[in-house]
Amino acid sequence: MKKTLKKIASQLHLWLGISSGLVVFVVALTGCILVFEDELEPVINKQFHVVNVVEGQRRLPLDILQRNVAQQFPRKKITRVSLEPDADRTVIFGLKSGKKEKDVFSVAVNPYNGQIAGTRQENDAFFHVVLQLHRYLCLEETGKVITGISCVMFLVIMVTGLILWWPNRKNRKQRFTVKWDAKFKRLNWDLHAILGFYTLPFVFIIAATGLVWSYKWVNNMIYITFDGKPQQKREAPANISLVPANAGTLEKIFTETNRQLPNPGRILMTIPEPDSLSITVSKVDDHAAISNIVNFLYFDKNEGQLISKRLYSSETTGMKVRRLVYPIHTGSLLGWPTKIIAFLSALIAATLPVTGVIIWLGRKTKSKKVPVRAVGARRRISKSKIVVER
Repeated sequence: MKKTLKKIASQLHLWLGISSGLVVFVVALTGCILVFEDELEPVINKQFHVVNVVEGQRRLPLDILQRNVAQQFPRKKITRVSLEPDADRTVIFGLKSGKKEKDVFSVAVNPYNGQIAGTRQENDAFFHVVLQLHRYLCLEETGKVITGISCVMFLVIMVTGLILWWPNRKNRKQRFTVKWDAKFKRLNWDLHAILGFYTLPFVFIIAATGLVWSYKWVNNMIYITFDGKPQQKREAPANISLVPANAGTLEKIFTETNRQLPNPGRILMTIPEPDSLSITVSKVDDHAAISNIVNFLYFDKNEGQLISKRLYSSETTGMKVRRLVYPIHTGSLLGWPTKIIAFLSALIAATLPVTGVIIWLGRKTKSKKVPVRAVGARRRISKSKIVVER
């Protein structure tokens, strides 16, 4: 029975690995890079994100910054404003630049002098391209299907790999320790099997949570399990006032947001295209024990009056669990410790298809001929066998 199980596991492990290996390699490698996106983005694109702060210099009102951007790009409509809690960061305005919601043209503005620090098409930004590779292989819906199927395959590969790795009395010590001074073939096997075993729990969780973005039914299962019903679609409430927007609306919203939510954190203002809908403001709570704790406020688009709140504390259990998926998947749940674990796990996961292919090629090309040693002997070849005489 054990031999049959291992034989089935071996075949599944081999052929699913060959089928999904390249996709797993790309997804895992890009996942490594995305783990530290928040830390690397201001370093890679420093001019776009960071400004020099002069002591005593005061930040200009958001409405003045908005007006400067609107004057520079009159044909594009501002749809969002992003503000970081750090004093040396730019204010980034997102402008609609295409038919799709994701077609965003970003303008970074120095909040102290109102000058434009930089512009970019978000679809061409480095981390956006990496994310597209990670989720869709840059193939949109087709790539989403491929990565989703490959992710399921990878989960099966990990289970079958554990079955194949499972030690017995004779090789127990060998299955837990990498023999670094061994020959290449043995070392490659150890790197594949043993490192794969140690990272399996982390990689399995990362891959399993990734299914939430691949399959809508997996996402809905979270809400059905904890709330008893699928995810409910939420939209910004309607405006209270119908008069044209007053001067100073954005600054008023920004001030009230910080009064309502005094904790430090990134603020994102989403300005809907319909004039009848209110502005949605989300603020991350950097003081929370875990990441991705976000509170929402809704403001009148014309007068900047607070209409309603959607605080994290009042969210459903399903929504709270769903908010945990992203930090678990990216390793940002508990900050640097979990990020380092996620980075190393994803990096090792990226090596598994490579070491696996080397193992497979080694077995495939292994010579079936057994050399016959005849030191101090004389050979005589017959039709049926090798005769060795002394």
